Amino acid sequence: MKLALVQSQLYWENKEKNFQHFNAVIDEQKDEMDVIVLPEMFSTGFSMNSHLLAEEIGHTTTEWLLKKAQDKNACITGSFISTDGKNYYNTLLWAYPDGHYQYYHKRHLFRMAGEHNYYASDKKKIICEYKGFKFLPLICYDLRFPVWSRNKINPSEGYDVLIYVANWPKVRIDAWKKLIYARSIENLSYVVAVNRTGTDGTSKEYNGHSMVVNYKGELMADLQDKNMVQIVDLHKEELIEFREHFPAHLDADEFEIKY
Repeated sequence: MKLALVQSQLYWENKEKNFQHFNAVIDEQKDEMDVIVLPEMFSTGFSMNSHLLAEEIGHTTTEWLLKKAQDKNACITGSFISTDGKNYYNTLLWAYPDGHYQYYHKRHLFRMAGEHNYYASDKKKIICEYKGFKFLPLICYDLRFPVWSRNKINPSEGYDVLIYVANWPKVRIDAWKKLIYARSIENLSYVVAVNRTGTDGTSKEYNGHSMVVNYKGELMADLQDKNMVQIVDLHKEELIEFREHFPAHLDADEFEIKY
């Protein structure tokens, strides 16, 4: 599995400019890619102007993601501002090259930026399957809540790759790194975490450090503060072999999430 991390600055509340930018960045990649991961709110930046920027699922941003998936013959994911006509959501959409998609509304809203005042939360996760891998895609602040990402390694619920798309600021980047390692070790899973760079419209600074950490807690990639695309190879057979030789999941505590 060849997974591409796309780390970039974002153009504040400018969908068209962001679409043009990511078209250029992705289209110049000539290497094979199976899954392409963009940052959180990749088309607008982390804006609280949900009433001005929201669109229904299936419209402009969905269409752009589906076209990109088809053009590159790869899955592509990132989050954007959506609405169902009643509420606004920070929505991750996973587009497949065959034209179908899945979506996830962010569960944990970042109250320190007032996100909970402008967006609704949801309680439903998705598992995305492609080329023999199972992915659990989540969004930014979700990284701080280990119960929400806890891997139940079995045929019906488990996953192989945990993905976070984010706008995680420079001031808290040390926490970002430590939490990524923790999520990989406790879930016996690859963790792919894609952050942005640059400065947003509220003067918050972002310094990237998009990362891939494997199921043993070993660093596979750290993009530092560079605007770049990096392709990382993930190996399902090696993951399965490690779980068989170190089956810590068999001793995990049983639990259920109550809302």
